[in-house]
Amino acid sequence: MTTNPSAELLDNLLTATGQTTAVREEVRVWSMSGVERVAFPDGSTAIFKYAKKPFDSEDQTLRLAHTLGVPVPQVHASAVLDGWLGMLMEDLGPSVREADDLDGVAAAVVLHGTRTAPPLPVLDQERLRMLPTRALEHLERLRKADRWQDADDIEDALDRIAQAAEARSAGATLEPFGWVHSEFHPTSLHIGERGWRLLDFARAFTGPGLLDLASWHGTIEPPHPVRLRVFLEQYVTAGGTPDALAPRGGLTAENWALGWHRMWAVEWFMEQAIRWINDPATDPAYIKAVRRHLTDVLHLLEI
Repeated sequence: MTTNPSAELLDNLLTATGQTTAVREEVRVWSMSGVERVAFPDGSTAIFKYAKKPFDSEDQTLRLAHTLGVPVPQVHASAVLDGWLGMLMEDLGPSVREADDLDGVAAAVVLHGTRTAPPLPVLDQERLRMLPTRALEHLERLRKADRWQDADDIEDALDRIAQAAEARSAGATLEPFGWVHSEFHPTSLHIGERGWRLLDFARAFTGPGLLDLASWHGTIEPPHPVRLRVFLEQYVTAGGTPDALAPRGGLTAENWALGWHRMWAVEWFMEQAIRWINDPATDPAYIKAVRRHLTDVLHLLEI
């Protein structure tokens, strides 16, 4: 396992910003990324964030969002080294309170109302429809590596979803279609003394905005369509497009959004398992999450 080059990245960023030294303090660190607060000799601070592929273009996305008027932290400097991105960003300081549902809809209305930008990857109906097929390809690679051997039920579920995907993915490009934050949770919305900022744009793409709204309440609890319906109605009241409430793929907007958001998560988990994390020790946790989500997908997409 190659160690992350965060010290060298930080040195490069300090040079780029004319600083000589900084004291590092961990905020949140995991295997693929880390967030630290760095303090400079003059008493000022910044946030140092580093991440490996596929999270290594967040600096470009943040700069793009900033240019287009989305409230995000400013990137002071960024550098790439051995497949790792390092960024020095504005330190927003402590949040004054946690983001609530009304904060969430207000931020979503602004983000989804921002014009789309060519550099972002696109998830249209065709790509949405392919998610179960891509997940099956990840499963095949896992099995070739002598992993996920006892997962016939996962294969069966993905087969069934793949067969229904064409009909169920209809309506993918209905409004709101554009910027999708994709890590849209209360923890990604910083409410400070000077207003709000959206954080964590590492996996932003162009696609159905309903996926953001479906992700807000998280995936730890079972999906709650009635709760999402209320959230969608609040979104429309706050200025979001009324099409957010329109049925799609033969389903209610809320079931469509929750079902496809979980299918999107399944494909991502399986890609992480074989490609980005690629550590058999994590398999039991990933298999458990994938099984739980697939049960929800079959139910929500009425397959």
